[in-house]
Parts: sequence; C-alpha cells; structure tokens
Amino acid sequence: MTKKIEGIIPVMITPFTESGQIDYPGLGRLVEWYIDNGSDALFAVCQSSEMQFLTLDERVALAAFVRQAAAGRVPVIASGHISESLDDQLAELTAIAATGVDGMVLVTNRLDAKQEGGSRFIDDLTWLLDRLPKQIPLGLYECPAPYRRLLTDDELKFCANTGRFVILKDVSCDLETVKRRVTLTRGTPLSIVNANAAIAFQAMKAGSRGFTGVFTNFHPDLYKWLMTEHAYHPALADELSVYLALSAMAEPMGYPKLAKLYHQRLGTFSSTESRAVTFDISEKFWALEALLDKIVEGAEHYRLRIATVASYPAPISGTASSRSYR
Repeated sequence: MTKKIEGIIPVMITPFTESGQIDYPGLGRLVEWYIDNGSDALFAVCQSSEMQFLTLDERVALAAFVRQAAAGRVPVIASGHISESLDDQLAELTAIAATGVDGMVLVTNRLDAKQEGGSRFIDDLTWLLDRLPKQIPLGLYECPAPYRRLLTDDELKFCANTGRFVILKDVSCDLETVKRRVTLTRGTPLSIVNANAAIAFQAMKAGSRGFTGVFTNFHPDLYKWLMTEHAYHPALADELSVYLALSAMAEPMGYPKLAKLYHQRLGTFSSTESRAVTFDISEKFWALEALLDKIVEGAEHYRLRIATVASYPAPISGTASSRSYR
C-alpha cells in the first residue's frame, strides 16, 4: 500500500563539513530533529538541499542516506533531476528511484527546460512516464530555479488523471490558485501541498494537505499544530499564523545558510558551509543574529502557549522547548 505523502514535509537542507563535503553524521541528527518535531515526510534532494550544486553521485547518496536514516518512520521523497536533456534526466531519476525512496518528485521546469510552452510539458512528461519505474509514486515540484514554471490547469488534470502522482509541492504562492487546484484534483490520488508561509493557514483550511515551505527547517512543530489543532483553538491559530508568516520573511537573508546557522546554534551540526550561498550572511544582512534571536524567542513563546492547551501532545522530554532543542 502506498504511503500517503502529505502533512508537514520539510524541504531538507544539506549540512556540509568545512571542507565542503556532505556531513553525514550531522545529516543523521537533522533527520532525527525533523522527525522529533512532528514531520510527516521528508523531502530530500530538492532546491533547499542545494541539488543544483551536487553531483549525481552525491544526490543519489543523499537520498539513500535519508531513506536509511528515516527507517520507515516517515516517507522519504526525493527529486534530483537538474539536467536539460531528457536522456540525462532519465538517468538521474532512474538512479534516484533505485535508492528505494518512497516517492520521486519531478521538477516542472525540467519538463519544459527551454520554456517552449504549448504541449512541451506533457510531451516531455509522457516520454519520462513511459520509461520510469511504474511502481514508485511520483510527485511534482514547481521549483523556482532555474525558473518557476507553474502548471496550467490542463497539465495538472493530466497528471492527476494518470493516477501515478500523489503530491504537488505548490509554489504558486496564491491562495485562489491553491483552492482551484484542490478542486481540480478532488477524487484523484494527487494531494496539493502549499509551500508559501504567508498563505499557509488559509491554504490548509482550503484543502491544502499540509505545508512544505522552507521554514519547516525552523519550527515544523508549530506548523504541525496549526494543521492538526487549529479548529479547536481558532484564536490562537490565527495569531500563530501571523507569527509564522512574518518569521518566514527572513528567507531572502541567505537561506539555506540561514537555516544552517539556526541548526548550528541547536548543535545539529557544526558548520554553516553552503555551496549555494558562499558569502558571509551575517556581514551582508545586518542584525541577522538579532533577528534570528527574535524568531527563536517567538517560537518558544508559542510553544509555551500551545503547551497549555489540552489537545497538544505531551512534549518529548517534558518541556515545551525540548521539541525543538532536543
């Protein structure tokens, strides 16, 4: 039976050593942190993972390691096709599929790499579907790099009606689009999961089956509570949703290195090394450390408030803050 791939799905960052190699012990601790903090699935080998800066061998090793570390506790999905030619993409995706991940995610801009429009997306997709392993569930990802290619309604319906797609990581950042897509895919296996923090709460209430934005690297537990408990505590949920939207505005300040700085503080891993962001983010973005302090302070404030409501699960180690700082 295919595992559902929905809920709170972190877009995983990739820790590196100071010498620029993947830090696998740190990655193992990061997987545990995601799971301890309520994640329902893990999206490895994505833009947040710096997949455009990883070799194919590294992308494959990353997917395989995360799958092994998760050990069946949550589904692991992975992308990793970054090439322009379909032959090269087929080789990349076939290698990722061979790792045994629970789902393989196709990047929409790779299925129209030269931005030709027309039938190109469906033509390229059909070519790949005919050749990819039939047993692995598939996803779609409107990755912003190298350009954001949103699905048309007809393309989305085509994908949904194949029965092979189980998730769309929606990057429309538009609530009305999310609502329309939820309607278009109703009755199919395809779940719409929004990735934009500003509309996260409204999208959940409109039928988005979770959240998969970049600030799942900071406080996935708060998004989990918002998703599962908002109907019982609407006033607190409304207030929390404002905090989550505003804190996510820090994303342009050097993400994913920003998230690595946060996890360096937690002790998840030791280095903020990044291949995608090579400059000193604290030097470029003044008072960044102070802003990060406020983001942490706000998250702790809401964890403490949430801990007072009866429907919230017992904290992992007996304190509200231990959910994040384990």
